Amino acid sequence: MQAQQISLTKYLWFPINREGWPFVALFAVGALLLGQIWAPLGWLGALLTCWCAWFFRDPDRVTPKRDGLVISPADGVVQMVGMVAPPPELEMGDEERMRISVFMSVFSVHINRCPVDGKVAKTAYRPGKFLDASLDKASADNERMSVRLQREDGRDIAFVQIAGLVARRIKCDLKDGQSVRAGQRFGLIRFGSRVDVYLPAGVAPMVALGQSIIAGETVLADLDSAEAAREGEIR
Repeated sequence: MQAQQISLTKYLWFPINREGWPFVALFAVGALLLGQIWAPLGWLGALLTCWCAWFFRDPDRVTPKRDGLVISPADGVVQMVGMVAPPPELEMGDEERMRISVFMSVFSVHINRCPVDGKVAKTAYRPGKFLDASLDKASADNERMSVRLQREDGRDIAFVQIAGLVARRIKCDLKDGQSVRAGQRFGLIRFGSRVDVYLPAGVAPMVALGQSIIAGETVLADLDSAEAAREGEIR
């Protein structure tokens, strides 16, 4: 019974990221104005206000602490897994690396988190289009914020926030030279988007296409493991 109460509280009460409060207030004012015009419109506005608050929810996460684990930077679904060269603006060379793409819908938690412990070696913003983030070409054509993290062992990892069809704002708080920890919040993307993770050479993914994952908790890869890439199936 106690476990059920804890679970219910988890879904009925949730912290809202400070970036979301102006939008929640705007939606609430809109709901009040619509209610003055016609009561049913006011109720619709209230529902949209609740959705806006839900969109900007910022729950705590339990991050695995073992060194070498690469943790998902985003909530969502593993949409693509394959060998792709990192963004050129990060100056990581043209050699292809294993890329894991996580697609966030408008119902996902949109707070992004660092995948590993390390130091920010380079950040690079690039303006672009707002194509559907589920398209492969979105990684090259869409607006994006790219980050290269360097670990103590010298290996580096890249992750890229990619704007989507309705995502018009990428926020990244990381600065060059900053030290970060795995699972640490670093930014968000508003209203549907994608985050790509580029692993070091020779590292295989531990997630499968179509798998639902959780930012700050799901292990994408193990830098110290020789395990082959995992596969999954719908059951």
